[in-house]
Amino acid sequence: MWPYIIMGIVAVVLAAAAGVISGMLSFRAGIAHRKRIAEAEFESAEAEAKQIIARAKKEGEGKKRELLLEAKEENHKLRQEFDKEVKDRRNELTRQERRIQQKEENLDKKTDQMEQKENEIAKKSKSLDDAKAEIKEIKKKQIEQLEKISGLTVEEAKNFLLKNIETEVRHEAAMMVKEIETQAKEDAEKNAKNIIAGAIQKCAADHVAETTVSVVSLPNDEMKGRIIGREGRNIRTLETLTGIDLIIDDTPEAVILSGFDPVRREIARVALEKLIVDGRIHPARIEEMYEKAKKEVEHEIKQEGENATFETGVHGLHPEVVKLLGKLKFRTSYGQNVLKHSIEVSHLAGLMASELGADVATAKRAGLLHDIGKAVDHEVEGTHVTIGADIAKKYKESKEVVHAIMAHHGDVEANTLVAALVQAADAISAARPGARRENIENYIKRLEKLEEIANSFDGVEKSYAIQAGREIRIMVKPENIKDDGIVLIARDICKKIENELEYPGQIKVNVIRETRAIDYAK
Repeated sequence: MWPYIIMGIVAVVLAAAAGVISGMLSFRAGIAHRKRIAEAEFESAEAEAKQIIARAKKEGEGKKRELLLEAKEENHKLRQEFDKEVKDRRNELTRQERRIQQKEENLDKKTDQMEQKENEIAKKSKSLDDAKAEIKEIKKKQIEQLEKISGLTVEEAKNFLLKNIETEVRHEAAMMVKEIETQAKEDAEKNAKNIIAGAIQKCAADHVAETTVSVVSLPNDEMKGRIIGREGRNIRTLETLTGIDLIIDDTPEAVILSGFDPVRREIARVALEKLIVDGRIHPARIEEMYEKAKKEVEHEIKQEGENATFETGVHGLHPEVVKLLGKLKFRTSYGQNVLKHSIEVSHLAGLMASELGADVATAKRAGLLHDIGKAVDHEVEGTHVTIGADIAKKYKESKEVVHAIMAHHGDVEANTLVAALVQAADAISAARPGARRENIENYIKRLEKLEEIANSFDGVEKSYAIQAGREIRIMVKPENIKDDGIVLIARDICKKIENELEYPGQIKVNVIRETRAIDYAK
């Protein structure tokens, strides 16, 4: 069995070896075939490359010939343009040379003309110098001849003429100044009257005078006993708290409150009216009503001060100054309410300031504050003018306002237009009819005293107090008083009235001298 197996193996090995040998032979044959194909393709590609190179050389030579032709044409074209440009520039240079040559010729001509004119001017200048010398000689001879005829030298004649002209000019200037002064006075007086009249017409204030006492109406006379109280305790409490005297007399259904402080008097009036309405009158209730009345009056004072500032258009005042303004509602001067008077003065001063071109705001402010001192003059020593100026300084008012307050009664001279306007507005407001009132007996006595003062002067024939004592008309004897003397007597009467008489506002002294010639036709 093994020999068969071995023979089988040998047979398989031989078969495998034969297969390998036949494969190798077939592989070599394939390689040789592919080599022959590749060599054939290579020879074909080489031949094709040679053909391409040959065609490229032919095309390159054709392009070269075309480029050479284009280059020659471009060169020829550039040469033609260059030649043309050179030719144009030569022509332009030729034209410029011709123009320059023409200008040089013109300059030569002008130079020749200038030389000719200079020669002519030199000749004329020489002739003028000769003429001046001749005129100077003639003038000298004429002056010598005039000096011989007049007997005066030139300086003496000049001084004589100047002296005569100076005298004439001074005389004419004096006449002109006098005419201007007269016209200015007339115009100023006329304009002042128009301004004051216009201001008064625009400021329509009430012509109402006020009293300095307060009257409280009672529902019946039985209320008087309740106000007095048991053993007078109620009236004593009320008088002690308010500082006001209660006058309970036979006047039916009325109680009079009297006191120097108008604010206290108003507090007492309000408190008493509240007690009367309430009906419960005893010391504790009186104190309660007094406190309420005090607060109401303080609020009213503040409100009145603010209303005054709104009405006049004066803003930026210190709150304390506004309160002092409100207090002026309860202050009177010759029966005139001081707050209404201050508002009126503010309006008048503002209107006149607008007419004169002055500072309207400052004028209205000074007018409103001019009597501010009267709010506390019964509490502080000094005149209301000084007190008012101190208050204005304290609360940082301007110097113009302080000066206007100081000058509104003439305590100091009015140095500003605003001060003069406030002074005039104060006089207008105080002096207008109906603004102030006084006791009829004192009024009659004042008028009589006014006429008595005027009649005490020598040369006065008669006098009349007119315009409710705001003017006095005096007739003088023409044989005793000359025209220039009436000015002196008017001034003396004014001084005596100021020293001996007390009066509101101002008094106009009108002195009249009249000469009459009487004859009869028969």
